[in-house]
Amino acid sequence: MTSELLAARIARHSDSPEAAVVDATGEISYREFWGAVERTAGSLAGTSRIAVLPTSDIGSLVVVVAAMRAGVSVVLLHRHLLAHEFADAMAVCRPSLIVAHPRRHGRLHGWGAGNVVAPGDLALGPTEIKAMPTPKSELLVGVTSGTTGPPKLFARNQASWAATLDRSDALFDLGPGDRVSAPGTLDHTHFLYGALHGLTRGATVDLREPTAALEDAATHLYSVPTIAWDIARSGVRSASVREVLSSAARWAESGRAALAAVLPNAGLTHFYGASELSFVSYDRSERDGAEISGQVFDGVEIEIRDELLYVRSDMLFDGYLSRVGDHTTLTNGPDRNGWMTVGDRGRVDDGRLTLRGRGSETIVRAGLTVELTPIEAALLAVPGVLEAGVVGLPHDRTGEEPAAGVVVAQNDPISVARIRRHLRTVLPGPSLPVVLAIVDSLPRTPRGKLDRQALAATLATVRTVGSPDAPVTTNQTVSAPPS
Repeated sequence: MTSELLAARIARHSDSPEAAVVDATGEISYREFWGAVERTAGSLAGTSRIAVLPTSDIGSLVVVVAAMRAGVSVVLLHRHLLAHEFADAMAVCRPSLIVAHPRRHGRLHGWGAGNVVAPGDLALGPTEIKAMPTPKSELLVGVTSGTTGPPKLFARNQASWAATLDRSDALFDLGPGDRVSAPGTLDHTHFLYGALHGLTRGATVDLREPTAALEDAATHLYSVPTIAWDIARSGVRSASVREVLSSAARWAESGRAALAAVLPNAGLTHFYGASELSFVSYDRSERDGAEISGQVFDGVEIEIRDELLYVRSDMLFDGYLSRVGDHTTLTNGPDRNGWMTVGDRGRVDDGRLTLRGRGSETIVRAGLTVELTPIEAALLAVPGVLEAGVVGLPHDRTGEEPAAGVVVAQNDPISVARIRRHLRTVLPGPSLPVVLAIVDSLPRTPRGKLDRQALAATLATVRTVGSPDAPVTTNQTVSAPPS
């Protein structure tokens, strides 16, 4: 594996007249893109960190690549930060300036930010770059979503991202002439990585809405289930897409089928990883998504200790950033032997990893451990179920009991009774939900993850006031097993 720096990979295509990036306002060639990168990198030379609040635009990508070129770390902000979370991140990272599209400046000023500039303001400086990054140079400081506590700042270096790109290069046929659709906002690292990978391979990166990219013959699509459903419902059909690349979130069988109908030539690859771990495994099988399972990447070692998944590879992060006095320190990174866990549980059989959820995704019901992840998987395997979330509800007699909320297809809605009949065939008795509610949507955190606390509050109310057959509100149908 090579430790070649990321910007150097993009520079190899700097003489190409082909389009490098397309956004809603137009496009820029590789020659023009690299010129803007060099000028911006010169403006950044001498700084250690900048903060970037990106949008899906050419300027955001220019700034990120320019920082890589100059050896300057990017603090990747996301638009859903709260004011105090932003202030905490700035206090730890102390960036020299904050870069954002002008339409983001109001949000930043509302957070109390100063020294905010637009990407174009940086392209006017000198072009001389005296310092060059090294493989161990800090490349990116990301902000976790905070679903398991306050947001944390995680740091990754140049070499770890280069190693991640090596894995993508080995797995995917991508190069000049291809078109990579990365339709999500670039503050989501899944889409930022997709854009950067496309640029390192000389492909055209399309940041527009996915339907626009598909109409212009996209060959690769970085997606999440929500975007896939939007595409399936848009009426756009594309035979040009060869690969859909998704995070390892469980996909409903109906979602996979709907996407396959409009992208008939596309393979679907699920990745499992984490901000701290980068890639761990991938799945290219045609299974229905009932479990998260995949082939372990080359160069990734896995150990199972007390059911917890530990990973060692050259793609791991360096640690979490914190500030002690006037100094920034890294903590809770890989141990001295290079191993790291994020709390996921799983098993490995013949080089294939199967995830069993986080330790927090279990409950104890009448003395029996019940895993919530398999219940969600069983629900998603029911035709007509689009989304599912399962939580534990407190119970005086049994301790905790599973409860589920599901979103179903509106064109051919499935009944609660039918869902329950299916669950009885695939789940043991202790795993059967005591409450099953059909809802319009599942509560989500600002970063799009299931908000289990909010779902539990809703389902607790449903259990209190509902009856097995009667709807509680106009958008909920409730079913509970007989006492």
